[in-house]
Parts: sequence; structure tokens; C-alpha cells
Amino acid sequence: MGSDSEIFNIELSKMSDDDLLACSKEELVSRLRKEESEKISALIQRGRLIKEVNKQLQGHLLEIRELKVINQRLQEENTELRDLCCFLDDDRLKVKKLAREWQLFGHHAAKVMREDLGGYLKKLADLERMQDGLVKENLDLKELCLVLEEECVSRSDSSPGGSTELNLPCMVARDLGDGSSSTGSVGSPDQLHLVCSPDD
Repeated sequence: MGSDSEIFNIELSKMSDDDLLACSKEELVSRLRKEESEKISALIQRGRLIKEVNKQLQGHLLEIRELKVINQRLQEENTELRDLCCFLDDDRLKVKKLAREWQLFGHHAAKVMREDLGGYLKKLADLERMQDGLVKENLDLKELCLVLEEECVSRSDSSPGGSTELNLPCMVARDLGDGSSSTGSVGSPDQLHLVCSPDD
């Protein structure tokens, strides 16, 4: 049998019958009250722990609900962003196709403009050659008018008493020859012949 201190520290449920018989009634009641008090304290402590655990579980459940809401919102945003990306990709393909079409149109327009410019330059060169020919022809006509005028002057000087009447037609011939009059065509030989004819 152990000492009294060792027996006092052992729980009643773990004591042998001899140890229980060796204890007095007061000692057994005291040990019983003590063990009951310890068990009640343990139960109270366990209840507190359970309450704290339940409180933590409620907090975790609330966090889980909030995370579910956030996850749902993020999924919706992800879906919207995916749709937006698809729309932007389609728009990008359309813009790329349109840019390619505009590029082809620009090449075609540049080709047509080069061809038209070549035609315009050719026409301009033809017009310049025609202008040079007309200038040369006008110079020839002016020289012819001067020759005819000199002939008219010489005939008027050689005709008796008719210098005054033939002088005016010769002035008209000069006016037709320098291109400053609008009374007739410079290049008309019939008019020049009629003006300078001594028979009129």
C-alpha cells in the first residue's frame, strides 16, 4: 500500500478497493467533491473551447460565403473580359482586312495616277509642240504680212494720183499682220490679197 500523499493524488476510479477501505469517510467525500469540481471545471473549459471553435467556424463560414461572392463576381468579370477580348479580336481582324483593302486600293490608285500622269505629260508635250508650231506659223505669217505691206507701199508709190486711196488698205494689212486686230484671221491669204490688190 502506498503512502497517504500518493493515495490522495490518485483518482478514486483508479484506486483499489483496499485503498478505498483505508480512507476515511470524510477523506472520500473530500476527494469525491474535488474530483467532481475538477470534472465540472474541465467540462466548463471544454464548453468554452467548443464555443470558441464554433465561433471560429462561423467566422470561417462567413469568409467562405464572402469568398464565394467574390469568386462569382470575378467569374462574371472574367466572362465579360473574355467576350470583350473576342470582340476586340474580331474588330482587329476587320481593321486588318480593311487596311489591306485600303493598301491595295492605294497601290491601284497610284498606278492609275502614274498612267494618267504619263498620258497628261504626253498630251502636254504634244500641246507644247503644237504651240511651237503655231508660234512659228505666226512668225511666218507676220513676215508674209510685212512683205505684202511693202509691196502695197511700193505699188501705191508707183501709181499716179492713187497714193491716198491705197494707203488705207495697206494700213489695214499692217493691222491684220501684227495680230492686234479682231477684224479677221491673220492666216487668211484671200483677205490679204483683197486688201493689197491694186485693182480695188
